[in-house]
Amino acid sequence: MVLSKTSEYALRILAFMSKNEDELYSAKKLVETLQISDKYLRRLMTDLVKAGFIYSIQGREGGYRFAKSTNEIYLGQIIDAVEGIDKYTSCVLGFDKCSDENPCAMHATWISVRDEFVKVFATNTLNSLDMSKIYKV
Repeated sequence: MVLSKTSEYALRILAFMSKNEDELYSAKKLVETLQISDKYLRRLMTDLVKAGFIYSIQGREGGYRFAKSTNEIYLGQIIDAVEGIDKYTSCVLGFDKCSDENPCAMHATWISVRDEFVKVFATNTLNSLDMSKIYKV
């Protein structure tokens, strides 16, 4: 399964920041390092601030810092904050009324994949990711 760019970028941003939880990250540094457009990054940061994962410090020397420990931030919570986890847990064919009682043609196949997906993202925190192989601090 491939995540949307929105979820992918949100996870990349927080994973990168988790390398040094106490650092204050400027939007400029995040844009340059992660190669995400400034407008897109700022929209995501607003969603992540609203979710309580990070907080924003305004001003010339401002930036973003974690508001919670990375041990307390689950990957599924991040996805839910930026676009809603329902996008990944609803009917794979897009039917509104798909359920165990009214299954679509893919329901039986999708349900086990969906449950595994939810489990992975519900049980892994930012702290559990090893970003050392991807990002240098």
